[in-house]
Amino acid sequence: SRRIESEGGITEMWDENEDQFQCAGVAPLRNTLRPNALSLPNFHPSPRLVYIERGEGLLGLSYPGCPETFQSGESSSRQEGRREEEQQGGRSRREQHQKVHRIRQGDIVALPAGVAHWCFNDGKEELVAVSITDLNNQANQLDQKLRAFYLAGGPPKKGQQSEQAQESFQNIFRAFDAELMAEAFNVPEEVVRRMQREDERGLIVNAREMMSVIRPDENDGEVGTTSNGLEETVCTMRIHHNMDNRRQADVYSRQAGSFNIVNQHKLPILRYMDLSAEKGNLYPNALYTPNWEMRGHRIVYVIRGDAQVQVVASNGQTVLNDRVNQGQMFVIPQFFAATVKAGNNGFEYVSMKTSGSPMKSPLAGYTSVFRAMPLQVITNSYQISPNEAQQLKLNRGGQSFLLSPRRTSA
Repeated sequence: SRRIESEGGITEMWDENEDQFQCAGVAPLRNTLRPNALSLPNFHPSPRLVYIERGEGLLGLSYPGCPETFQSGESSSRQEGRREEEQQGGRSRREQHQKVHRIRQGDIVALPAGVAHWCFNDGKEELVAVSITDLNNQANQLDQKLRAFYLAGGPPKKGQQSEQAQESFQNIFRAFDAELMAEAFNVPEEVVRRMQREDERGLIVNAREMMSVIRPDENDGEVGTTSNGLEETVCTMRIHHNMDNRRQADVYSRQAGSFNIVNQHKLPILRYMDLSAEKGNLYPNALYTPNWEMRGHRIVYVIRGDAQVQVVASNGQTVLNDRVNQGQMFVIPQFFAATVKAGNNGFEYVSMKTSGSPMKSPLAGYTSVFRAMPLQVITNSYQISPNEAQQLKLNRGGQSFLLSPRRTSA
């Protein structure tokens, strides 16, 4: 992977030109923000799905045309009030901005194309965010190249920064005429020149002091609320959903593990982005049934543990037959059959999918294609006995998708 080392953290990019990522049409990256670090405002031409692997922080999105619904009240400190009055010639103005979201470990976060966003790590540990950008998405009418339009900063020129970073992650204000920008913002030209100057701090910077933004009390959050999405508008739409709640698991097995799916029904914004995610936890030596995805590609990131993965193409050859470990990423293309067997320490993963309503077709288990077939179709297909065909259909009993390890006789 390529790295951009900034003052406040690191941006790591997998090579989107690698065959598997070219097939899926995605560009993966991982951002690490140190405590008190700010990921500078930017937007990208393709939708992005982000998984918060570790830490917590604040995330702000600026939707065009939406009101500034977060406003400071009369309880603001007098010191801040005096400072504002001094800076504004005695005119006191209340701070106001659009909604700020609290993001935590286990969250899947949706970032729509073209929406400016920023992220601040106000925690005491690193904030690690793994994401895919869907370059093939219909929202992107540019070429299939990872790019971001930054409103501040830019990749530092010192060190071994990639050429792509210098071309694709620059501050857009630098190229504008300073006088025109000063007129547009109605500010002194000197302010615009500061916005345009070369900044070696990079894409992630250290805040000069602990940032304080307007937020409701933590207890006033969305925990415990239910929603069918009908009351949501673009301005108030939820952008994140936590996947760590085992009680919300879509599939659970006491012997094999569980997984949780976040699609357009749980997070309605995904309907417009046509993306979804699945987080799973396989117990030691458990098996994810052989299956294929009918509606999109799967980009799988290993959170913890290891597993043996096999992916088979239509030519009958394996395109992947390897052991994957923590921190690695691999692609399972649409319709390619795949299976995963967890290692001795289990296997935890997040799978980001290029479909807002994914659907898997399993080969083994209670909901398998064989359970749906007449017995004679199976016997004639494989030239096996009816008893053997019955075993193929029924030997996994009521297990579906997640299969317990097979007991071996001593």
